Amino acid sequence: MTDPIRPRLVLVTTPLADVDAEARLRDALSGGDVASVLIDPAGRDEQSFQRHAEALVPVIQAAGAAAIVVGDSRVAGRVKADGLHLATGDLEELGAVIERFQPRLIVGGSGFETRHHALEAGEHMPDYLLFGRFGNDDEPGAHRKSLALAKWWAAMVEIPCILLGGGDLATLETAAETAAEFVALSRAVFGDGGDPAKAVAAANATFDAVFERMSA
Repeated sequence: MTDPIRPRLVLVTTPLADVDAEARLRDALSGGDVASVLIDPAGRDEQSFQRHAEALVPVIQAAGAAAIVVGDSRVAGRVKADGLHLATGDLEELGAVIERFQPRLIVGGSGFETRHHALEAGEHMPDYLLFGRFGNDDEPGAHRKSLALAKWWAAMVEIPCILLGGGDLATLETAAETAAEFVALSRAVFGDGGDPAKAVAAANATFDAVFERMSA
């Protein structure tokens, strides 16, 4: 049986629009503990993405979280990010990026959607693997396959994993119960009409409650 673990929160910026991204992210980070923020290009071209990341990285780092750029090593370098995330599920690319950038940058990946594929990725010794797809959190809860992979990985492998949660904070207990070291939220924090600070505070309260219950 996997020992209980109190996951830490990761934020994914996918829903943020340029016009208010900095303000909404600052609000979220004021709400409580956040381990890192994954800055997703979300369809932006390189120049637009660099401007987006340049605005967000200082906010993230000032809050004590790690700023991790998704998919573009040049942007990661130019904006002085703390890490680089590859979402392609390409084993060869992941290995090459790890060899080139670790330990100077945190390097993680996603897109590895079977146990075998995930274990092959793990052989390259990334700093973490993420289970889930950015922008695919329209359902209230985490994807069933991602939940199963995170629970299996957490019980079997020492490399940390991040589980991408669903779009509704009411489902967060299920994600926290997997024993994944990190749970990522995107739409549940940054979706239209929500209060990012309150969402982060609620997520941390849920993590505390689940850990206390599972440790009893």
